[in-house]
Amino acid sequence: MSAPTLDRPTDEAALQQRFDATIAADRRIEPRDWMPDGYRKTLVRQIAQHAHSEIIGMQPEGDWLLAAPSLRRKAILLAKVQDEAGHGMYLYSAAETLGADRADLTDKLIEQKQKYSSIFNYPTLTYADVGVIGWLVDGAAICNQVPLCRSSYGPYARAMIRICKEESFHQRQGYELLMTMMGGTEEQRAMVQDAVDRWWWPSLMMFGPPDDDSPNSAQSMAWGIKRHSNDELRQRYVDMSVPQAQFLGVTLPDPDLHWDEETGHWRFGPIDWAEFKQVVSGNGPANAERIRRRRAARDDNAWVTEAATAYARKHAGAVTEGAA
Repeated sequence: MSAPTLDRPTDEAALQQRFDATIAADRRIEPRDWMPDGYRKTLVRQIAQHAHSEIIGMQPEGDWLLAAPSLRRKAILLAKVQDEAGHGMYLYSAAETLGADRADLTDKLIEQKQKYSSIFNYPTLTYADVGVIGWLVDGAAICNQVPLCRSSYGPYARAMIRICKEESFHQRQGYELLMTMMGGTEEQRAMVQDAVDRWWWPSLMMFGPPDDDSPNSAQSMAWGIKRHSNDELRQRYVDMSVPQAQFLGVTLPDPDLHWDEETGHWRFGPIDWAEFKQVVSGNGPANAERIRRRRAARDDNAWVTEAATAYARKHAGAVTEGAA
Protein backbone atom coordinates (compact mmCIF):
# COMPACT_ATOMS: atom_id res chain seq x y z
CA MET A 1 0.00 0.00 0.00
CA SER A 2 1.51 3.33 -1.02
CA ALA A 3 1.91 6.20 1.42
CA PRO A 4 -0.79 8.88 1.29
CA THR A 5 0.14 12.05 -0.59
CA LEU A 6 -0.43 15.55 0.68
CA ASP A 7 -2.88 17.69 -1.22
CA ARG A 8 -0.34 20.30 -2.32
CA PRO A 9 -0.01 22.04 -5.66
CA THR A 10 2.99 21.01 -7.74
CA ASP A 11 2.86 23.22 -10.82
CA GLU A 12 4.57 26.59 -10.54
CA ALA A 13 1.48 28.64 -11.34
CA ALA A 14 -0.45 27.05 -8.48
CA LEU A 15 2.53 27.45 -6.15
CA GLN A 16 2.80 31.11 -7.08
CA GLN A 17 -0.91 31.55 -6.45
CA ARG A 18 -0.62 30.01 -2.99
CA PHE A 19 2.41 32.19 -2.20
CA ASP A 20 0.56 35.33 -3.32
CA ALA A 21 -2.46 34.38 -1.24
CA THR A 22 -0.27 33.91 1.84
CA ILE A 23 1.31 37.34 1.37
CA ALA A 24 -2.08 38.96 0.71
CA ALA A 25 -3.48 37.43 3.91
CA ASP A 26 -0.49 38.80 5.86
CA ARG A 27 0.61 35.34 6.91
CA ARG A 28 4.17 34.05 7.24
CA ILE A 29 6.25 32.24 4.67
CA GLU A 30 8.26 29.45 6.32
CA PRO A 31 11.46 27.75 5.11
CA ARG A 32 9.73 24.65 3.68
CA ASP A 33 7.17 26.71 1.79
CA TRP A 34 7.59 27.32 -1.91
CA MET A 35 8.75 30.85 -2.69
CA PRO A 36 9.75 32.70 -5.89
CA ASP A 37 13.45 32.89 -6.64
CA GLY A 38 13.30 36.69 -6.45
CA TYR A 39 11.79 36.56 -2.97
CA ARG A 40 14.49 34.17 -1.78
CA LYS A 41 17.32 36.22 -3.32
CA THR A 42 15.96 39.46 -1.86
CA LEU A 43 15.76 37.92 1.60
CA VAL A 44 19.27 36.49 1.42
CA ARG A 45 20.63 39.86 0.32
CA GLN A 46 18.79 41.80 3.04
CA ILE A 47 19.40 39.34 5.88
CA ALA A 48 23.07 38.93 4.94
CA GLN A 49 23.56 42.69 4.86
CA HIS A 50 21.86 42.93 8.25
CA ALA A 51 24.02 40.13 9.71
CA HIS A 52 27.22 41.66 8.30
CA SER A 53 26.25 45.00 9.85
CA GLU A 54 25.91 43.46 13.29
CA ILE A 55 29.31 41.76 13.06
CA ILE A 56 31.14 44.75 11.57
CA GLY A 57 29.32 46.97 14.06
CA MET A 58 31.23 45.33 16.90
CA GLN A 59 34.44 47.02 15.73
CA PRO A 60 33.88 50.77 16.31
CA GLU A 61 32.69 50.29 19.89
CA GLY A 62 35.04 47.41 20.59
CA ASP A 63 37.90 49.88 20.17
CA TRP A 64 36.82 51.49 23.45
CA LEU A 65 36.54 48.37 25.60
CA LEU A 66 39.94 48.89 27.22
CA ALA A 67 39.62 52.67 27.36
CA ALA A 68 36.19 52.89 29.03
CA PRO A 69 36.56 55.05 32.17
CA SER A 70 35.25 52.61 34.79
CA LEU A 71 34.62 48.92 35.40
CA ARG A 72 30.87 49.57 35.14
CA ARG A 73 31.25 51.24 31.76
CA LYS A 74 33.51 48.42 30.55
CA ALA A 75 30.97 45.79 31.61
CA ILE A 76 28.11 47.64 29.89
CA LEU A 77 30.07 48.06 26.67
CA LEU A 78 31.29 44.46 26.70
CA ALA A 79 27.72 43.20 27.12
CA LYS A 80 26.60 45.34 24.21
CA VAL A 81 29.37 44.12 21.90
CA GLN A 82 28.52 40.54 22.84
CA ASP A 83 24.86 41.24 22.00
CA GLU A 84 25.87 42.43 18.54
CA ALA A 85 27.73 39.17 17.94
CA GLY A 86 24.61 37.26 18.96
CA HIS A 87 22.48 39.32 16.59
CA GLY A 88 24.79 38.42 13.74
CA MET A 89 24.50 34.73 14.59
CA TYR A 90 20.68 34.85 14.72
CA LEU A 91 20.61 36.50 11.32
CA TYR A 92 23.14 34.18 9.68
CA SER A 93 21.02 31.30 10.96
CA ALA A 94 17.93 32.88 9.37
CA ALA A 95 19.83 33.19 6.08
CA GLU A 96 20.79 29.51 6.29
CA THR A 97 17.11 28.55 6.33
CA LEU A 98 17.01 30.00 2.81
CA GLY A 99 19.84 27.76 1.64
CA ALA A 100 22.65 30.29 2.14
CA ASP A 101 26.00 29.15 3.55
CA ARG A 102 27.38 31.18 6.45
CA ALA A 103 31.00 30.83 5.39
CA ASP A 104 30.11 31.82 1.85
CA LEU A 105 28.31 34.93 3.11
CA THR A 106 31.39 35.88 5.12
CA ASP A 107 33.61 35.41 2.07
CA LYS A 108 31.30 37.63 0.00
CA LEU A 109 31.48 40.32 2.68
CA ILE A 110 35.28 40.23 2.73
CA GLU A 111 35.44 40.23 -1.06
CA GLN A 112 33.06 43.24 -0.94
CA LYS A 113 30.44 41.43 -3.00
CA GLN A 114 27.89 42.09 -0.25
CA LYS A 115 27.28 45.28 1.73
CA TYR A 116 26.84 46.24 5.36
CA SER A 117 25.42 49.41 6.90
CA SER A 118 27.25 52.55 5.82
CA ILE A 119 27.23 53.90 9.40
CA PHE A 120 29.96 51.52 10.55
CA ASN A 121 32.50 53.04 8.17
CA TYR A 122 32.96 56.07 10.41
CA PRO A 123 35.61 56.03 13.18
CA THR A 124 34.91 56.42 16.90
CA LEU A 125 37.19 59.32 17.78
CA THR A 126 36.20 59.90 21.41
CA TYR A 127 34.44 58.03 24.18
CA ALA A 128 31.35 60.20 23.62
CA ASP A 129 30.97 58.38 20.30
CA VAL A 130 30.03 55.25 22.27
CA GLY A 131 27.05 57.06 23.77
CA VAL A 132 26.03 58.69 20.51
CA ILE A 133 26.16 55.35 18.69
CA GLY A 134 23.88 53.92 21.36
CA TRP A 135 21.47 56.84 21.11
CA LEU A 136 21.46 57.71 17.40
CA VAL A 137 22.70 54.61 15.60
CA ASP A 138 20.82 52.07 17.68
CA GLY A 139 17.83 54.43 17.68
CA ALA A 140 17.86 54.36 13.89
CA ALA A 141 18.22 50.58 14.00
CA ILE A 142 15.12 50.32 16.21
CA CYS A 143 13.08 52.49 13.81
CA ASN A 144 14.22 50.33 10.93
CA GLN A 145 13.93 46.94 12.60
CA VAL A 146 10.77 47.00 14.73
CA PRO A 147 8.59 46.76 11.58
CA LEU A 148 10.70 43.77 10.52
CA CYS A 149 9.22 41.84 13.44
CA ARG A 150 6.18 41.61 11.14
CA SER A 151 8.21 40.62 8.08
CA SER A 152 6.55 38.04 5.86
CA TYR A 153 9.43 35.57 6.30
CA GLY A 154 8.99 33.72 9.59
CA PRO A 155 12.60 33.06 10.70
CA TYR A 156 13.61 36.65 9.98
CA ALA A 157 10.62 38.10 11.84
CA ARG A 158 11.16 35.89 14.87
CA ALA A 159 14.88 36.72 15.05
CA MET A 160 14.02 40.42 15.00
CA ILE A 161 11.85 40.21 18.12
CA ARG A 162 14.78 39.46 20.41
CA ILE A 163 17.16 41.72 18.49
CA CYS A 164 14.84 44.70 18.86
CA LYS A 165 14.46 44.15 22.60
CA GLU A 166 18.23 44.19 23.00
CA GLU A 167 18.64 47.19 20.69
CA SER A 168 16.18 49.07 22.89
CA PHE A 169 18.47 48.41 25.86
CA HIS A 170 21.45 49.60 23.82
CA GLN A 171 19.74 52.88 23.00
CA ARG A 172 18.87 53.52 26.64
CA GLN A 173 22.43 52.70 27.66
CA GLY A 174 23.82 55.19 25.15
CA TYR A 175 21.41 57.94 26.16
CA GLU A 176 22.17 57.39 29.86
CA LEU A 177 25.89 57.72 29.14
CA LEU A 178 25.31 60.99 27.30
CA MET A 179 23.11 62.35 30.07
CA THR A 180 25.92 61.63 32.52
CA MET A 181 28.48 63.39 30.35
CA MET A 182 26.19 66.39 29.77
CA GLY A 183 25.98 66.76 33.55
CA GLY A 184 29.77 66.79 33.79
CA THR A 185 32.44 69.29 32.76
CA GLU A 186 32.33 71.78 29.91
CA GLU A 187 34.90 69.63 28.11
CA GLN A 188 32.62 66.58 28.37
CA ARG A 189 29.63 68.53 27.05
CA ALA A 190 31.72 69.75 24.13
CA MET A 191 32.78 66.17 23.45
CA VAL A 192 29.15 65.06 23.27
CA GLN A 193 28.22 67.93 20.93
CA ASP A 194 31.16 67.10 18.67
CA ALA A 195 30.10 63.47 18.48
CA VAL A 196 26.50 64.46 17.66
CA ASP A 197 27.78 66.76 14.90
CA ARG A 198 29.70 63.88 13.32
CA TRP A 199 27.08 61.11 13.66
CA TRP A 200 23.77 62.86 12.94
CA TRP A 201 23.90 62.89 9.15
CA PRO A 202 25.36 59.37 8.78
CA SER A 203 22.57 58.11 11.04
CA LEU A 204 19.99 59.57 8.63
CA MET A 205 21.74 57.74 5.80
CA MET A 206 21.22 54.41 7.61
CA PHE A 207 17.71 54.16 6.18
CA GLY A 208 19.09 53.91 2.67
CA PRO A 209 18.68 56.14 -0.37
CA PRO A 210 15.53 58.20 -0.97
CA ASP A 211 12.52 56.27 -2.20
CA ASP A 212 12.87 57.48 -5.79
CA ASP A 213 16.43 56.11 -5.86
CA SER A 214 15.81 52.81 -4.05
CA PRO A 215 15.21 50.11 -6.69
CA ASN A 216 14.50 47.26 -4.26
CA SER A 217 12.15 48.92 -1.77
CA ALA A 218 8.90 48.73 -3.74
CA GLN A 219 9.18 45.00 -4.40
CA SER A 220 10.28 44.26 -0.83
CA MET A 221 7.22 46.11 0.46
CA ALA A 222 4.94 44.31 -1.99
CA TRP A 223 6.25 41.00 -0.66
CA GLY A 224 5.84 42.13 2.96
CA ILE A 225 9.56 41.84 3.69
CA LYS A 226 9.65 45.56 4.48
CA ARG A 227 6.67 47.40 5.94
CA HIS A 228 7.65 51.03 5.36
CA SER A 229 9.65 52.95 2.79
CA ASN A 230 13.09 54.43 3.51
CA ASP A 231 11.78 58.00 3.62
CA GLU A 232 8.89 57.08 5.93
CA LEU A 233 11.26 55.50 8.43
CA ARG A 234 13.73 58.38 8.18
CA GLN A 235 10.99 60.91 8.97
CA ARG A 236 9.79 58.81 11.90
CA TYR A 237 13.36 58.73 13.22
CA VAL A 238 13.82 62.50 12.98
CA ASP A 239 10.50 63.12 14.75
CA MET A 240 11.64 60.81 17.54
CA SER A 241 15.18 62.18 17.85
CA VAL A 242 14.59 65.95 17.93
CA PRO A 243 12.77 66.00 21.33
CA GLN A 244 15.44 63.67 22.74
CA ALA A 245 18.17 66.05 21.57
CA GLN A 246 16.35 69.00 23.15
CA PHE A 247 16.04 67.18 26.48
CA LEU A 248 19.70 66.14 26.31
CA GLY A 249 20.78 69.71 25.64
CA VAL A 250 22.57 69.24 22.33
CA THR A 251 22.03 70.94 18.98
CA LEU A 252 21.46 68.81 15.91
CA PRO A 253 23.76 70.05 13.12
CA ASP A 254 21.06 71.06 10.66
CA PRO A 255 20.30 74.77 10.14
CA ASP A 256 17.21 73.83 8.11
CA LEU A 257 15.64 71.75 10.88
CA HIS A 258 12.25 73.17 11.82
CA TRP A 259 8.78 72.16 13.00
CA ASP A 260 6.13 72.05 10.29
CA GLU A 261 2.77 72.89 11.86
CA GLU A 262 0.86 71.85 8.77
CA THR A 263 2.25 68.32 8.58
CA GLY A 264 3.08 67.78 12.23
CA HIS A 265 6.64 66.72 11.42
CA TRP A 266 10.16 68.02 11.91
CA ARG A 267 11.51 69.02 8.52
CA PHE A 268 15.22 68.54 7.91
CA GLY A 269 17.74 69.74 5.37
CA PRO A 270 19.20 67.95 2.33
CA ILE A 271 21.29 64.83 2.90
CA ASP A 272 24.66 64.52 1.16
CA TRP A 273 23.86 61.48 -0.94
CA ALA A 274 27.21 61.79 -2.75
CA GLU A 275 28.93 61.01 0.55
CA PHE A 276 26.58 58.08 1.12
CA LYS A 277 27.42 56.62 -2.29
CA GLN A 278 31.13 57.04 -1.66
CA VAL A 279 30.93 55.20 1.66
CA VAL A 280 28.71 52.41 0.30
CA SER A 281 31.07 51.93 -2.64
CA GLY A 282 33.96 51.30 -0.25
CA ASN A 283 35.56 54.73 0.00
CA GLY A 284 34.47 55.77 3.48
CA PRO A 285 36.82 56.79 6.31
CA ALA A 286 37.08 53.27 7.78
CA ASN A 287 35.93 50.85 5.04
CA ALA A 288 39.36 49.35 4.42
CA GLU A 289 40.08 48.93 8.13
CA ARG A 290 36.73 47.25 8.82
CA ILE A 291 37.24 44.69 6.04
CA ARG A 292 40.89 44.14 6.97
CA ARG A 293 39.91 43.23 10.53
CA ARG A 294 37.09 40.97 9.37
CA ARG A 295 39.44 39.15 7.01
CA ALA A 296 42.00 38.71 9.78
CA ALA A 297 39.34 37.34 12.13
CA ARG A 298 38.32 34.78 9.51
CA ASP A 299 41.85 33.74 8.56
CA ASP A 300 43.41 33.75 12.04
CA ASN A 301 40.58 31.64 13.46
CA ALA A 302 40.12 29.26 10.54
CA TRP A 303 41.42 26.37 12.65
CA VAL A 304 38.67 26.96 15.24
CA THR A 305 36.03 26.85 12.51
CA GLU A 306 37.49 23.68 11.04
CA ALA A 307 37.65 21.97 14.45
CA ALA A 308 34.09 22.96 15.33
CA THR A 309 32.83 21.77 11.93
CA ALA A 310 34.61 18.44 12.28
CA TYR A 311 33.21 17.97 15.78
CA ALA A 312 29.68 18.80 14.60
CA ARG A 313 29.93 16.28 11.78
CA LYS A 314 31.25 13.60 14.11
CA HIS A 315 28.50 14.28 16.64
CA ALA A 316 25.82 14.22 13.91
CA GLY A 317 27.19 10.90 12.66
CA ALA A 318 27.05 9.40 16.16
CA VAL A 319 23.45 10.55 16.59
CA THR A 320 22.50 9.05 13.22
CA GLU A 321 24.12 5.71 14.10
CA GLY A 322 22.37 5.66 17.47
CA ALA A 323 19.01 6.31 15.83
CA ALA A 324 19.64 3.50 13.36
